Amino acid sequence: MKRSPITGRLVTTLVAAGLTASACSGAPAADDGTFTVWDPYPQFDNSSDWVKVIEQCGTKAGVKITRQGYDTTDLTNKVLLAAQQGAAPNVLVVDNPVVSTLAGAGVLKSNKDSGLDASSAAPNLVAAAKTGGQTYGVPIGANTLALYYNKAVLTAAGVDPAAIKDWAGLDAALAKVTAAGKKGITFSAIGTEEGTFQFLPWFWGAGAELTDLSSADASAALELWKSWLDKKYAPNSVINNTQTTSWQEFATGEYAFAENGTWQLQNAEKAGFEYGVIPIPSRTGGVAPAPTGGEFVTVPDQGNSDAEAKAAKIADCLTAPKNVLTTDTALTYVSAVESVQKQQVSKAADFKVWVDAVSSARGRTSDGLGTRYPRISEQLWKAMQAALTGSKSPKDALSDAQTAAAKAK
Repeated sequence: MKRSPITGRLVTTLVAAGLTASACSGAPAADDGTFTVWDPYPQFDNSSDWVKVIEQCGTKAGVKITRQGYDTTDLTNKVLLAAQQGAAPNVLVVDNPVVSTLAGAGVLKSNKDSGLDASSAAPNLVAAAKTGGQTYGVPIGANTLALYYNKAVLTAAGVDPAAIKDWAGLDAALAKVTAAGKKGITFSAIGTEEGTFQFLPWFWGAGAELTDLSSADASAALELWKSWLDKKYAPNSVINNTQTTSWQEFATGEYAFAENGTWQLQNAEKAGFEYGVIPIPSRTGGVAPAPTGGEFVTVPDQGNSDAEAKAAKIADCLTAPKNVLTTDTALTYVSAVESVQKQQVSKAADFKVWVDAVSSARGRTSDGLGTRYPRISEQLWKAMQAALTGSKSPKDALSDAQTAAAKAK
């Protein structure tokens, strides 16, 4: 049987992901006029503000909505398989690095084709959904990384966090903290996407680019991390730390700094000590570009332009400023819309650090990387692991990573 171009691309993507079509039962049929919305927020039930907004947007569009929440990884797999069976959801909320993969597999409609409007969202956030000259979806919000600090630890060591503007200033602060008998900094360098995510602010902050892992700038960033382990500024546990276990170390109250994201703000309030947040500094000064986290609201291909246009209206409603403030607050996200960001800061002045960090952030799949990013990221985290464990020098590890990434194209 002859396959359509979309089906062919999907099968290739499914095989690459180690999936089979028989593993999915498919999305609910929409023959009765019901529209389906899938999202990565299984923690929200029908009484949540998020689900209420979905229902309101369905009512506004004149349709009944069935919503299903999945874990992030599970969601990607289910969407690919459902689309292969012609049963993709009408509206899909999906993690931003996955957008280019789904677009490349033919799962998503471009904004140009669906009528979805991303013009109110910040361009640096929208960039994560650009591939092949088209944009797919609208960011519902964003999170990123910064440095949490323990106020008591820094005060005892005589460190002013506001004076930390570059790597040299951070190194000097770590030296004072450890000399005072406390621990320096904890982060996640695990051999997964989490490790790459945490390394990118230092990588980009050194001036490096993902198209050249073997550059001198890239080596400088990895040498910085390795020096922290060698000087005992950071524990060896970072090699296996997830962002969760790294946070647990910081929550002991023994560490001066922890690299982590907005999603830890509620935990920070419960930590039992005063904390603050500063942006991750670039090597020579200024705010380092951190990778954007967060999801996009997208319109999957239905083979029906009328259904796709109605789905785009639902998606536009979900990302409208008057609706998204509630959602972003619940998700601890920085809004993608400037006017909403101002509302967030007016309610919590300390949130401005995160707004500034998101304003300087970059999409991992931006700069035309698209579906190449996962292959590059894998080689980068392997290089990190090799350098931090001492099996290779940072320079050699990154040189090998670049060679492997080039072959994986």
